[in-house]
Amino acid sequence: MTFVVTENCIKCKYTDCVEVCPVDCFHEGPNFLTIDPEECIDCTLCEPECPAEAIFPEDDLPEGQQHFTALNAELALIWPVITEAGNPPDDAAEWDGKPDKLRLLER
Repeated sequence: MTFVVTENCIKCKYTDCVEVCPVDCFHEGPNFLTIDPEECIDCTLCEPECPAEAIFPEDDLPEGQQHFTALNAELALIWPVITEAGNPPDDAAEWDGKPDKLRLLER
């Protein structure tokens, strides 16, 4: 099993989760993070660190978020690995919890 970054990360892109990952499985895009399912060891450390509560176990994804499993795998192949936390976007708090952000995902 792997953990999956879901829609609420879009435009929030907090990186607290990156700091605790022992296998460097996070990848960074312009306004979203992904978890590489091939690298994730299911350690559970990232999930409680996410201020936006956007990380879930693959087997426990919220309704309507299942397609993020494939999206994480796809984008992890093209985005670079991120190993250190950075500052979130200035308006991250304003985007936290907003619905229908998938259309705003920048590739």
